[in-house]
Amino acid sequence: MSIETVKLVNKKGDVIERYKHDYENNVERFNMRGWYLPETKVAKEPVKDVKQVVKKVTKKKKSK
Repeated sequence: MSIETVKLVNKKGDVIERYKHDYENNVERFNMRGWYLPETKVAKEPVKDVKQVVKKVTKKKKSK
């Protein structure tokens, strides 16, 4: 018999780990306190390399 655990996340990004049966019995209480199961999203397409744009800053010449 193995005990399964779930990881819960809040808005700050903190993570806690609780037993699955404890979470299932108290879902409403965890949600009221701001703890939710993270939504896992699976990428359907591989992420393409993103080119980084670097802007060059030119100094203005001072006239005398």
